[in-house]
Amino acid sequence: MIGAHVDHLGRGLEGKSLALPEEQGQVHFGADDNASGVAALLEIAEYLADLKARGKWQPKRDVIFAAWSGEEIGLLGSTHFTRSFGGGETLHPAIAAYLNMDMIGRLDDKLILQGVGSSPVWPQEIERRNVPVGLSIVTNDSAFMATDATAFYLKGVPVLNAFTGAHGDYSTPRDTADKLNYPGTQKVARLMALITGSLAAAEAAPDYVRQDPAGQSPQRRMSRVYMGTIPDYTQTDGEGARISGVSKGGPAESGGLMKGDIVVEMAGQAIANIYDYSHALDSLKIGEPVALVVLRGGERVSLTITPGARE
Repeated sequence: MIGAHVDHLGRGLEGKSLALPEEQGQVHFGADDNASGVAALLEIAEYLADLKARGKWQPKRDVIFAAWSGEEIGLLGSTHFTRSFGGGETLHPAIAAYLNMDMIGRLDDKLILQGVGSSPVWPQEIERRNVPVGLSIVTNDSAFMATDATAFYLKGVPVLNAFTGAHGDYSTPRDTADKLNYPGTQKVARLMALITGSLAAAEAAPDYVRQDPAGQSPQRRMSRVYMGTIPDYTQTDGEGARISGVSKGGPAESGGLMKGDIVVEMAGQAIANIYDYSHALDSLKIGEPVALVVLRGGERVSLTITPGARE
């Protein structure tokens, strides 16, 4: 099964928008998040259907293509499907694997493939299928992600998610089609198509590896606290949570937080990774100053930021 979420934020009136004050109420186009993934999904469906029609591909399993709704407000579409399909605690091996594409339109340096630790099959599949594509790839083992793949992983299905990274236009009206890397998106789609085709033609379903969910955030939260930070979800090593950007005029920028800072402490809590950072954000209160310690150029820097409220 391969999927991508088709919903976005409309005019950003429901609290998740990172729009600047002067952008309030404008259309949030979602070119990267996630028209890029949906476009790739359609291309992959056409490509595999053509291969099968010409006798170039003989799958042993069906492939389901899914465009999910409700991802932005808590993985609603994919969660409903996994709870309804077949019943029981696991969907595996009836669903042998689930591949997901969420924000694959801004390829810069590397493609991030998440969920690699959910099955021992992924490293070899990625390496083999990337040979004709030639992408530079970073892998992340965690299968607990803020995207639809997590709904499947929680039902015992190996998952793989493609992602090209966060950016300053994320969840704003500035996420427009003219900023996409179209040749890069094509390469990501080709890689995911080759992996999908390989798994569907294999005799056995990939094995599933259970991970400890402790300290991990499987779903997007709708907190009203607003910091204006864009965490670096591509970070796979080192301590703390790296910040890939800050919203102009937001609390983080006003408090001195900068792109490239690595948050290692927030509100007295040690921050070891992006999951710690997400949980620490949930404990903050609107209008109450919070102390942060960041690593900047190898030096520890103390900051104070006053969280705002999402309108």
